[in-house]
Amino acid sequence: MAEKRKVFLSYKYADGDVANFSLTEKSTARTYVDKLEKLMGDDFIIKWEADDEDLSALSEDTIAQKLFDRIYDSSLTIVLISKGMRDTSKSEKNQWIPREVSYSLSENSRNGVTSHTNAMLAVILPDSSGSYEHFVSPCQDCGSFCRIWHTENTFNVIAKNMFNIKHPDQFTCSKDSDSLIFRSPCSYIVPVRWDHYVNNISGYVAEAYSAKDNIDDYTIVKQLS
Repeated sequence: MAEKRKVFLSYKYADGDVANFSLTEKSTARTYVDKLEKLMGDDFIIKWEADDEDLSALSEDTIAQKLFDRIYDSSLTIVLISKGMRDTSKSEKNQWIPREVSYSLSENSRNGVTSHTNAMLAVILPDSSGSYEHFVSPCQDCGSFCRIWHTENTFNVIAKNMFNIKHPDQFTCSKDSDSLIFRSPCSYIVPVRWDHYVNNISGYVAEAYSAKDNIDDYTIVKQLS
């Protein structure tokens, strides 16, 4: 029997700019977390907080310790990319998602035991209109043949670890010779739309672990800007 993967999830709990699952209830990023937990089932050990686990009364240092303990004891981090995940009025160092991503990408030693960089997935959630184009859209020149990933719409520590393979396999767009297209694998943090991920969870998880197994092929950025 294969060993279960330990998974940490990073997301903005109350982001409401996501597609609703029903006509009667408003969804948030946390709604997708609950769905994901059911879909991933018994093949994984969940390291994120339960919906009824309230950390708000704790100090920031205590919250950080609890979250980092869970990342340390995991080997895969999934980041939910929602449209309203960033607070542009704050630095990345003062927001939880980039701090969790940075810790996930780092090697951390405790009591003589060092954790390795986690495998990483970025699952893009549809916005309130049902669109994914806040982060991924088809190329306007050649249609659905290639996609444009709008990494500028997320945190720098996430963006810098996408399309960061040291020796990319590239070719030019058939309609725009100035546009370069990357062939996969090309990103350490593997990006995938929600609807694609939930239909092939094991496949995308395997792709993330493959990047981890070949981490020296990538330029990893761990520090926050």
